[in-house]
Amino acid sequence: MTLLIVGLVLFLGFHSVQIFAAPLRAGLIARIGANGWKGLYSLGSLAGLVLLVIGYGQAKSGAPLIALPASLSAVTYVLVWLGFVLNVAAYWPANHFKAVLGHPMVAGVGLWALGHLLVRPTPAGMALFGGFLVWAIVDFISLRARPGGVPAASPTLRNTALTVVVGTFVWAIFLMFLHTLVAGVAPRLMT
Repeated sequence: MTLLIVGLVLFLGFHSVQIFAAPLRAGLIARIGANGWKGLYSLGSLAGLVLLVIGYGQAKSGAPLIALPASLSAVTYVLVWLGFVLNVAAYWPANHFKAVLGHPMVAGVGLWALGHLLVRPTPAGMALFGGFLVWAIVDFISLRARPGGVPAASPTLRNTALTVVVGTFVWAIFLMFLHTLVAGVAPRLMT
């Protein structure tokens, strides 16, 4: 579990610098340049990701801390699907998700984490998915509290529909093929 915790601290720590240590970030950018910061951020995040994946793989088997109904796996599918749609919305121009949420990727990560907590309430699952959920909530609130940037283009129904279609496609590919490869577990609907 130690590798998982260290990985989470590194990964979420680098992703939280803007929230908790914006002056440190600005100072580093002034000292090593924007590209230097991006390189440090990328290396730190990648190291954290590798450690948390290895750590979760080592610690994922364990007794659930709480007993949840197996039927919640259906809710997980919906939450994770919405998470994929929102992650696509973060990069798709002029869609309603981005217009309403402002930061759909962070909201999508939160939904992904919440969905997984419903089916993995083990100590490792609580650490991994709970950590991501708490981070997503704090980051979303922080981002919403900042003054607005450049106004986004007016959303269109076409772009919103395309966001849903592409998000659903990516979700389906991940569900059917990549989840087992990446997570080592085939998702299945339990009732």
